[in-house]
Amino acid sequence: MQNKILWDCHMHSSFSADSSSSMEDMIQKAAALGLSGICFTEHLDPDYPPVPEPEPLDFSLDIPAYQETLFSLRNKYQERLEICFGIELGLQPHLEEDFRKLLSSVPFDFVIGSSHIVHGFDPYYPDFFRGRRESACYMEYFESVLENLACFSEMDVYGHIDYVVRYGPNQNREYSYGRYQDILDEILRTLVSRHVGIELNTGGFHYGLGEPNPCAAVIRRYRELGGEIITVGADAHKPENIAHSFEKAAEILRECGFRYYTVFKDRQPEFLPL
Repeated sequence: MQNKILWDCHMHSSFSADSSSSMEDMIQKAAALGLSGICFTEHLDPDYPPVPEPEPLDFSLDIPAYQETLFSLRNKYQERLEICFGIELGLQPHLEEDFRKLLSSVPFDFVIGSSHIVHGFDPYYPDFFRGRRESACYMEYFESVLENLACFSEMDVYGHIDYVVRYGPNQNREYSYGRYQDILDEILRTLVSRHVGIELNTGGFHYGLGEPNPCAAVIRRYRELGGEIITVGADAHKPENIAHSFEKAAEILRECGFRYYTVFKDRQPEFLPL
């Protein structure tokens, strides 16, 4: 029988501003799917800008409450699956010192650093694209990734590197690795040199892209450049999206030259066979 990816290392519960799912519901679904382990990576996006929502989203995170709840549920479900304590940091250059202090004081298993905010705008909202060429918006996003890396690289992986294409007016219909090769290669070389991994985020399939984030060509190039660390997560915000399209993820990893995927425990990578 073909091996499966049995760890989902990117998911959110109601501790994140954009999820209403209880942590226990997420755990029960993961266990029912037969996963070996999961890692919660709740959002922390300090200085998140005002957005056109009925009510402003608060992407702060009550870390003590999050930790207490997770550790309690970890004990409750320890016979069914492993549960790791992670975080998804919303990177912005001016937050570097705050994040360093946080990571030195809280015992996370796994840290994702992600670009959600680009010079004061979240590409999730149409305002980022309004009145501008889509290609210019995508390039600004990738430039912001390099700006973040120039300041901070203490995460374990960089999350969904081409997150921006989920929300562009044409999504990825005019996007490709080749079109942005120079800057994507610069990002990937920087990550490899800093020993920061990437993730294969299957949320792209959920958003109808037909590709993960980043796309397969970027994952392949990361491997060609010597990248070894790659985690897999569905970016689920509700139980039904846990382990979404993991069969496709395993196939893509093999096609890109990987024979394993990565799980972090106590900030240390473990390499599991595909």
